[in-house]
Amino acid sequence: MVFIAFHGQDNSVANPVYSKIIQIPYSHFYQTGAPFDTGTSYRPGARFGPSGIRQGSRRLNLGGYNVPLQANPFTSDMRILDCGDVPVTSYDNAWAIRQIEEGHNSILMRKPYLDANKPGLSRAGKTLPRVITLGGDHTITLPLLRSINKAYGPVTVIHFDSHLDSWKPKVFGGSPSEVAAINHGTYFYHAAMEGLLRNDTNIHAGIRTTLSGPSDYDNDGYCGFEIVEAREIDVIGTDGIIKKIRDRVGTDNPVYLSIDIDTLDPAFAPATGTPETGGWSTRELRTIIRGLDGLNFIGADIVEVAPAYDTNAELSTMAAADVLYEVLTIMVKKGPLSIGEDSHEL
Repeated sequence: MVFIAFHGQDNSVANPVYSKIIQIPYSHFYQTGAPFDTGTSYRPGARFGPSGIRQGSRRLNLGGYNVPLQANPFTSDMRILDCGDVPVTSYDNAWAIRQIEEGHNSILMRKPYLDANKPGLSRAGKTLPRVITLGGDHTITLPLLRSINKAYGPVTVIHFDSHLDSWKPKVFGGSPSEVAAINHGTYFYHAAMEGLLRNDTNIHAGIRTTLSGPSDYDNDGYCGFEIVEAREIDVIGTDGIIKKIRDRVGTDNPVYLSIDIDTLDPAFAPATGTPETGGWSTRELRTIIRGLDGLNFIGADIVEVAPAYDTNAELSTMAAADVLYEVLTIMVKKGPLSIGEDSHEL
């Protein structure tokens, strides 16, 4: 893999991605940031998540070989390009959401470095690159799914989180306006209503939130999700969690992966906007993600990292970077999103 850094001095902002995108080298994987946190309900600060996660990844410098997955994402013939962050306004949520969608789509619709002329999983039958987005609060997943819908149509979502994030706007936030109705607790409701989700193949994992009532689970099912609660790991273990996820999503569907760092217990990742005790350990989450090896991941995000609440040891940003490393390894092993016997699966 050729890693190309194309970002500003602080590793965060790279306007050339959007103003002069023709100058960017073709890649298989693009990493970008969405520094948005004005959809959060409790603690802000996730706008600094992209730079924090990059900071947490500094220790990933000893070759990069992933022992459990038996692969090195940095030594294949595939490319990854860090594009820096989407320029996001902090004054207008509606405009910021549009900026995130358009910025993501301008990258997603580029040709990949390899297999560009081979048939792929997209609705147009073309092979597209993967885009991994660093958040930002979880509201950003809605514009990302809107962008992905243009390329793939409705997709299956695997959602790691302590919260459902599918609440109706009147339940979560009171919906005082159309702008306020879209936030980090309602974006999956909007995604379902807009037809962005593939029905009856989506799943949450790590859920342990309080509810407004049992009807929240009913509404979540209406949005197309199955639920794996965090406490289930005590009975069925990581293997049981993995099996539930794989059985739900299948091996053929294009899958989008969304990871909220608050899936982890605050003991392992305190730097997040809405922490919930009783979560999984970093080891458990990484094991579960590795168990999803072979699925057709077309993109991913990792969100709700708010570095201001981290320890001096940078536990949360390091955990986020390590989780991202597992995701990247799985994607590199799978190879380009092309269809055919001569695709580059490792």
